[in-house]
Amino acid sequence: MFRRRDLAKTIVAASAVAAIASTAAKAQSASGGSRLGQILSRGSLRVGTTGDFNPMSFRDTGSNEYKGFDIEAMTQLAKDLGVKIEWVATDWASLIAGVAANRYDIFAGGSSVNMARAKTAAFTVPYIEAGTVPLSLKSNAGKFKTWESINDAGVKVAVTLGTVFHEQAKQHFPKASIQAVQAPAAGYQEVLAGRADVTITSNVEASTLIKRYDQLAITVEGSQMKNRRPFGYVLAQDDGTWLNYLNTWVTLKKIEGFFAELETKWLPQG
Repeated sequence: MFRRRDLAKTIVAASAVAAIASTAAKAQSASGGSRLGQILSRGSLRVGTTGDFNPMSFRDTGSNEYKGFDIEAMTQLAKDLGVKIEWVATDWASLIAGVAANRYDIFAGGSSVNMARAKTAAFTVPYIEAGTVPLSLKSNAGKFKTWESINDAGVKVAVTLGTVFHEQAKQHFPKASIQAVQAPAAGYQEVLAGRADVTITSNVEASTLIKRYDQLAITVEGSQMKNRRPFGYVLAQDDGTWLNYLNTWVTLKKIEGFFAELETKWLPQG
């Protein structure tokens, strides 16, 4: 039988454990246990990035410096923290491992939120949405202002064989003629050559293509993007304090229009 004396002992023991846990938490906080505390103590924000995803994060060919949407965002984050920034080169295959091993405090460079990565890393609240958009020659853009206008038997849609956009084209344009080209050929090249009317790709890649090739245009408004997916910054799972700070920062910057300005600059829609 469970006696009152045993209950009292249990309560005392539980109180002792709670007190120890509270003391440990305070000690961790005082010693900068959170990455936020470490960043402020160190005076620098370590940002992992790949530098190979234009326009989110890429190397400028002239200066060899990082540039892009997320490079500007992280530079602002460091400024708001009152610290300097340290860029840590990484790649897509090891970005999660780099976060877990504390090689950098945050990864930035256009990482889409997905459940596989969420098993071993944390994501901030989304700061932008990526999605699929159609591209055509500017001279033909007026014909394809909606997705429905592309889904016609007389329209040729070029995509690279085996890509996600190949599958999406078959899904969105069952009436159109889907022309799958073998890599390294690309759908936009078929459009430029006049062998296809339309191609589809991510709005991120499309924003770089319309800058590189003045003949190309995104034919639909950004609100009409298909297959949407959010982008979030990646950090370690075990640090609620750092995650809370970053979520607060992203939320405020979105309200202030900071991310909208970056979208206008780096992800133009036409």
